Amino acid sequence: MKKVEVLSDKPALIERALQLTIAKMTNAIAERGVCTIALSGGSTPKPLYEAIAAQHLPWEKIHVFWGDERYVPPNHPDSNQLMARQAWLNRVNIPGENIHPIPTNEADPAVAARKYEEHLQAFFQTSGDEFPKFDIILLGMGSDGHTASLFPHTEALKARGLIAVGNKQEEPRITFTVPLINHARCVVFVVAGADKKAALAQVFAPDADDFNYPSRLIQPQGELWWLLDQSAGEELQVSTAAES
Repeated sequence: MKKVEVLSDKPALIERALQLTIAKMTNAIAERGVCTIALSGGSTPKPLYEAIAAQHLPWEKIHVFWGDERYVPPNHPDSNQLMARQAWLNRVNIPGENIHPIPTNEADPAVAARKYEEHLQAFFQTSGDEFPKFDIILLGMGSDGHTASLFPHTEALKARGLIAVGNKQEEPRITFTVPLINHARCVVFVVAGADKKAALAQVFAPDADDFNYPSRLIQPQGELWWLLDQSAGEELQVSTAAES
């Protein structure tokens, strides 16, 4: 199920993303006693995380993961983990064991990727070809159509395990794979900015190259939400109105 909403501006986008995320978190806890959420990086979700931090939620029932991470130390300014901790996690009473950062301390990123994959399998109690099923995966999209650290025409797009080593201009990153994302109960893209319009047109086109625009590959078994601000999604409103 794909739903598309175009909001008037970025504050409205963040407010809608907050409303939807809290609803999905609350529903997961009501149904299964726990919520598993994977976060995105970049600048767009920071105000969303700040808004979540202001909510009164049963933090002990929420487990936080990351969909991708730059291969830098946790205290590095470019770290997705650091941004989420400063905007959200350090501000609430969430147990330390409920925070599941991607390791970036191995000499070989492939070793770190394997360790995170093993951690996910242990937490979700999955094995073999079985995939964990996250309650919510938050994603952004770059102006090139990438999402998480799944960049155009990179080997990570073909990975069939849980975790892969992504690559941007020879800089390694650790990322969820397409199949792992697609097993989620709910995937929410939060996209802002006029620089995304050209890529969005290709992502939503009936026919386009998935490996040119990796966000096209995200077709989860559960719900798929695209939340866009006006500057990003204005040209999609007519074509997507029926889907939303």
